[in-house]
Amino acid sequence: MPVVIAPERPDTTEATRLVEELEAALEPLYPRESRHGLSIAQLISEQVAFFVIRVDHAPAGCGGVKLVGTAYGELKRMYVRPQYRGQGLGALLIEHLAGYALARGVPLLRLETGIHQHEAIRLYQRAGFRQIPPFGHYQPDPLSLFLEKRLR
Repeated sequence: MPVVIAPERPDTTEATRLVEELEAALEPLYPRESRHGLSIAQLISEQVAFFVIRVDHAPAGCGGVKLVGTAYGELKRMYVRPQYRGQGLGALLIEHLAGYALARGVPLLRLETGIHQHEAIRLYQRAGFRQIPPFGHYQPDPLSLFLEKRLR
C-alpha cells in the first residue's frame, strides 16, 4: 500500500472533490458563520501550499498550510476520506505540513477546528497541539477550537 503526499493545485478535479466532501461533512454540523474553511479560489489566491495524500494512487485526503510570514503556518482544509481513517494518514499529513513549514523557517503551526470534529481533535492532540485563544482574524466562537503546536 504505497502512500504518497504530493503538492497539487486545489482546483484539480480530485482535490476539488476532497474539499467538497469536507464541506459537505461540515455543513450539517455548523452554521455558515462557524465554518471558516477557505474556498478553492481562496486557497489559490492566498497561496496555501496544498497537498493530496494518495493510497495506491487513489486520493485519500488533503491538507494545506498557509504561511503567515515566518510567524506561523495555519493548517487549512485537513481531510481524510472516511474509508481511509484509522491508518495514520492524518498524522502523516500533519508531519508533512510541519516539515514544509519548518523548511521555510516557520516554527509554529496553528489551526481552527470545530468542536464536533472529535476524531480531528484527538488527532491534533496526539500530534502535540494545545488549545489557545483565537488568533489572527478569528473571533471567539463557541463552536470553534483554536490549537497550536511548536515545531522543532
